[in-house]
Amino acid sequence: MVTGTPGPCVGNIAPIERLKFSALCLQDGPLAIRQAIYASVFSAQLSAAASWDRSLARQRGVFMGNEFRGKGAQIALGPVVGPLGRSPFGGRNWEGFSPDTYLSGELVSETVQGIQSAGVQATTKHYILNEQETQRNPSKNENGTTIEAISSNIDDKTMHETYLWPFANAVHAGTASIMCSYNRINGSYGCANSKTLNGLLKEELGFQGYVMSDWGGVHSGVASIEAGLDMNMPGGIGFVKARPSFFGENVTAAVNNGTLSIERVNDMVLRIMTPYYFLNQDVGFPLVDGYTPKLGFYPPENYVYNFTLGPIVDVRKQEHAKLIRTLGAAGTVLLKNVNASLPLKQPKNIGVFGNDAADFTQGFANDNYDIGTLAVGGGSGTGRFTYVVSPLDAIKSRAQSYGALVQYITDNKAIANKGLSSLAPTPLDVCIVFLKSWASEGDDRTTLIAEWNSTVVVETTAASCPNTIVVLHGAAPNVLPWANNPNVTAILAGHMPGQETGNSIVDILWGDVDPSGRLPYTIANNETQYARNLVNSTELQTTTDPNAWQADFVEGNLIDYKEFDAQNASVAYEFGFGLSYATFEISDLQIKAAVNNAPRTPDPQAQIIPGGNIELWTTLATVGVTVKNTGEVAGSTVPQLYLSYPDEAKLPVRSLRGFEKVSLDSGASITVQFPLLRRDLSYWDTSAQTWRLPTGDIMASVGFSSRNLPLKGTLTV
Repeated sequence: MVTGTPGPCVGNIAPIERLKFSALCLQDGPLAIRQAIYASVFSAQLSAAASWDRSLARQRGVFMGNEFRGKGAQIALGPVVGPLGRSPFGGRNWEGFSPDTYLSGELVSETVQGIQSAGVQATTKHYILNEQETQRNPSKNENGTTIEAISSNIDDKTMHETYLWPFANAVHAGTASIMCSYNRINGSYGCANSKTLNGLLKEELGFQGYVMSDWGGVHSGVASIEAGLDMNMPGGIGFVKARPSFFGENVTAAVNNGTLSIERVNDMVLRIMTPYYFLNQDVGFPLVDGYTPKLGFYPPENYVYNFTLGPIVDVRKQEHAKLIRTLGAAGTVLLKNVNASLPLKQPKNIGVFGNDAADFTQGFANDNYDIGTLAVGGGSGTGRFTYVVSPLDAIKSRAQSYGALVQYITDNKAIANKGLSSLAPTPLDVCIVFLKSWASEGDDRTTLIAEWNSTVVVETTAASCPNTIVVLHGAAPNVLPWANNPNVTAILAGHMPGQETGNSIVDILWGDVDPSGRLPYTIANNETQYARNLVNSTELQTTTDPNAWQADFVEGNLIDYKEFDAQNASVAYEFGFGLSYATFEISDLQIKAAVNNAPRTPDPQAQIIPGGNIELWTTLATVGVTVKNTGEVAGSTVPQLYLSYPDEAKLPVRSLRGFEKVSLDSGASITVQFPLLRRDLSYWDTSAQTWRLPTGDIMASVGFSSRNLPLKGTLTV
């Protein structure tokens, strides 16, 4: 029950026939059931974050849960809120939502509830401070010395107010499992850190589920168990050069020799079994899909136990594809739109350029190839496509519907070397350039400029085409050195839309769907504006010091927009920004306190529920506004609430504490209410070790981005 074993899934808990326990199948990942065929590849969490849409995030979770269940997987290895996104160069940021802790917290809650409503266990990961891929695991130098994994070194205040925050949301939402991370935390490995696992997670947050290790992330047996680890994955057998498990028979030996209490083992088993029964997985759960052994982590001849497999099933549904298309469009952000160049008005001569426009050219396995669209990133967080709708194919289909001509060059080298000279007739009515930025597990990004000579491609196209529209897919944020080129009339951040990527972008380009996405991060003027925050150097690559890799989180809570606000620095496009085909105004700020003179701290004797002290989850105030569509077409927008706290809180200049996606017809208006919980209004008091309401006024600012906040008022609780 506590140790993985070879089997048909990426992680397996063996069946126990005498108990009629059918086994547990654990499968990647946060956007698809990766180890299967005939499954959908959903939009990445990055796109879900850019939608700022709670209902879409939840429905995405429901449909993903349905597909995992249909393939016989009791446990989905997702969602992701670690990495949070301390550095924009982080290689796995796209698997998560946003560097903003509140936005990530709201969306992880919806995702967990969506997945588990389908009867599948959610595994929120990677806990915690897993903010870079470089040296995430220990290595050996040329002399055979073990060089330990990166240690993320953090203070108590930052831990609570930034990195622990979204995990609290996931626990409050009922996540069955938490996956501990590879990195060290203040010197101790994440899967053997008693402070984070026992102290913060199980005691302070009241987590009742089980902690599983990341694959190969366990470096001790009894010590890890006593630190709070409940399940060792994948078990060690056949993994990491056939290293034996630290758990397994060693657990039995430790109990028998008195070094591990049977009560702790009972606790581990209880935590693992409870979600299985709570979600009714003991009744009528589908068998593991019969195709899985061909893609599984272990070949069938290595299985130790008899896993009963079912038929190969197709879990894709039309409603799933429709949601992927909808969310792909909802997660697309319109950054620039000069002279209303978008939506397109039935152009007759269309040019499509860039290697991201084309269909896959090297099969359906997502990889860092030259020519071919980039719909999601790489690594264990990716998905195995059964089809993809490329941007070029979708544009050709749309153009054909009204007899337009589509000419295209998808080889970036050809564009850079020869320009657009091979096309005729010219000039083109519109040129649409598709760029991409690769990111994957195992590596961090080296640049925030789209790859494959993207700047030359844009500039070459724009030199010949006065109406150039640029679409970026893949990792984000990206800096845009060509953004102010007068011939670049529109810019769209398309993120990672999944298998319907082409249809999603066509819906935006031709105006079938209003661009309602908003940035879940900040786009700086150039790369050097960001604090790089990643630890890496030539000296570290050749070090002989086992503890040389140290990441000090000296910036505290000041990441992404909070960093730029603290510096009062100009940016290209701020957090929360996004244009629409409609226009909106916001008015009538109303602030109401539900409780007057509330106690400064929650009652320490109050019940600890999943998520922490129950009083942290009570509403103490509400902020309301009226939003009106003043444009000529229907559209969607995202009113956003930011709070600025008194000096005693020592918090950033402003912090997101409310948002709501609203869709309005032309001339229509709606009242939006932002409930504020005690935790939203509090700061972490390190001396008292509790959340504390500040004394004095809290500034509430409401608008359409972190730097477009026309309504301001004060709140006192």
